[in-house]
Amino acid sequence: MNLADVFTVVLVILGLLSVFIAVWLATAGLFPSLASRCAERLGDSPFVCTAAGLGAAIPLIAAGVTIGRVSTNPLGKLASAVLLILTLIAMLAGATGLALRIGRGLASSRDEGEPWRRVLRGGIVLALTFLSLVMIPLTLVPGLGALLLAGRGKTTVNPPANAE
Repeated sequence: MNLADVFTVVLVILGLLSVFIAVWLATAGLFPSLASRCAERLGDSPFVCTAAGLGAAIPLIAAGVTIGRVSTNPLGKLASAVLLILTLIAMLAGATGLALRIGRGLASSRDEGEPWRRVLRGGIVLALTFLSLVMIPLTLVPGLGALLLAGRGKTTVNPPANAE
């Protein structure tokens, strides 16, 4: 393995971790109350979130893989890929709550004016834990469960500093 191969692997991993952080920031920016509800659910009942995530992830992933293997036409293969990608996006969206929860634990004086920094800090820490491949499913599965259990509730979200 030469130096170019090493750089390729390192940069692909860094790019993937950057995409995870970007998805968490985008989810927190677009749906702040959902991210707060996911964080609350993950904090209140992590094992329930894990069980709900497993109950939803296993059938969705199994259906996506089965459709992809059984189907002989391109639309079936596309449906399989779309189902698997949407499942992964839902898992990442729910894991935004975990990034937010970690970021709240790493409080800073700038959080009141820039609440997105909580997700950034927590997301960086969470993405670094993904270097241990075991942490990926241990994070994404409860994230999916938290997303499913978050429901539609009222949650207090820190308003932007310039809101009147």
